[in-house]
Amino acid sequence: MHQYSAHADHVYTCAQQNSAAASSPIVASWRRCMTMHQLAPEDKRTPVRLTDLEFQLAREQSDQLIKDATDELDRLFSTVGRAGCCLLLTDRNGIALERRGSAGDDKEFGDLGLWTGSVWTEASIGTNGIGTALADERAVAIFRDQHFFCSNIRLSCTTAPIRDHRGQLAAALDISTCRDDVNEMTLSILSQAVRDAATRIELNIFRSAFAGARFLMVPSGANSAAALLAVDKHDLVLGATRAARLALKLDDRRIAAGVPAADALHESGAATGDVLLEAERAALLRALTRTNGNVSQAAISLGMSRATLHRKMKRLNLH
Repeated sequence: MHQYSAHADHVYTCAQQNSAAASSPIVASWRRCMTMHQLAPEDKRTPVRLTDLEFQLAREQSDQLIKDATDELDRLFSTVGRAGCCLLLTDRNGIALERRGSAGDDKEFGDLGLWTGSVWTEASIGTNGIGTALADERAVAIFRDQHFFCSNIRLSCTTAPIRDHRGQLAAALDISTCRDDVNEMTLSILSQAVRDAATRIELNIFRSAFAGARFLMVPSGANSAAALLAVDKHDLVLGATRAARLALKLDDRRIAAGVPAADALHESGAATGDVLLEAERAALLRALTRTNGNVSQAAISLGMSRATLHRKMKRLNLH
């Protein structure tokens, strides 16, 4: 009980200070819990739980999200599950939709509310990985007594937000553990694992949203794997992941107006003539590739004579 009292005093003290340490994301969350949500750190509580009907509705509304995430949940749990970790996938409202955990750990995690149907927002259960990641829209790691409530100070968790095909917050993926031997370095390794898995789920969501489209990877440094464009048969951009939107300064308005992928990628020439020449070159190359370089067959597929195709190939320096 003394430990709980000391933790509550620490939370109150930090939340009232104006020092640099008190401006940290953790303390900012503590302040939200007290001022916005009217919570008290000394209270012992578990997360709000949905009724069976409410939970069923939440899962139905997130059916595609669950499908896109299932394989990654299984893969991640196969890596960290034996280390005494529990996985939760939540929707944007912090509702735990899917869970992975070892049977031997179920009692401990169940007592804490790390179970499907629980609501892991800050309003429900104070500062925690899922709720704080959703509130700040960024990946977070909450180590033991960084949690708001005294009842959660044995818990360590790391969470990454998941964005939909428009780059909007859609879900969160969390790894939690109660192991006594977990330190901040261990949590850092788990944090990287959960961020990588969240990125792969985002890409699954994006591909599902634009099934049938072609996908182009946008060169964007360390984040290139997450920066994709969905392109139609006319090379117009249909959609872009958040990383691609940030790299290419794309938004819903520009995408809806219709932007060629070449323009978005800054690969087009300065003049309109250059653009048309490149488009013609690309069309001829596609036709020749499909016919394994057979000029006569390529000419037929393009609806022109063999002589005309030869002239165009010479003009465009295609050998």
